[in-house]
Amino acid sequence: MAQKIKKDDMVRVIAGKDVDKEGKVLSVDIKKNRVIVEGVNMLTKHTKPSMQNQAGGIIHQEGSIDLSNVMLLHKGQPTRVGFTFVDGKKVRVAKSTGEVID
Repeated sequence: MAQKIKKDDMVRVIAGKDVDKEGKVLSVDIKKNRVIVEGVNMLTKHTKPSMQNQAGGIIHQEGSIDLSNVMLLHKGQPTRVGFTFVDGKKVRVAKSTGEVID
């Protein structure tokens, strides 16, 4: 199945505690229908000292949010995503303008 939201897309959060925040998609989990967006749903993690992190301590990192809670930004405006065929290739299309996204 084709993905409506992919890695490195700009999205806006439309539901939850971080509503109206925007950011770049860092990763997409297709099986769980979740995305990790830069600067959204920040979690606090306590870590022990290790070889990579000698000091240990408190780390702030992004948590995943449900895919249905984000909308793709096309030219700065949130839009729904559809699909069409161009030159025999399936591409994403912005529903608001009808323009090809990629």
